[in-house]
Amino acid sequence: MLGKAEALANVGISRPDAARAFYVDTLGLNLISEDEFAIVVSGSGAKVRLSKVPMVTPAAYSVLSFDVKDMAAFVKQAKDKGVMLQRFPFLPADDDGVWTSPDGARVCWIRDPDLNLIGVAQHP
Repeated sequence: MLGKAEALANVGISRPDAARAFYVDTLGLNLISEDEFAIVVSGSGAKVRLSKVPMVTPAAYSVLSFDVKDMAAFVKQAKDKGVMLQRFPFLPADDDGVWTSPDGARVCWIRDPDLNLIGVAQHP
């Protein structure tokens, strides 16, 4: 039924100005549109609807994920822009805050201004 429909990720935000700055200026996603209900951004082949809501309750898991080709470059750019990588005591990370999964994927997590958890991975 939806096999040919375009998927659109939804992330709740309660601070639109901070979210726009983070997703567009910091992460480098393209601003598609903005209205009283949402900000829509896009990356390589995907769109994300940042839905304006009164309050966000951050999930304990990633609500959005990105695949990158060069984790070291991402980490450097993130740090240069003041983005803090999240650390979890149950996942041993390297000095940069990147965890290597059993299949060899290198994974890190960041948070947006509403504390939504975003995963970033480089697959082998």
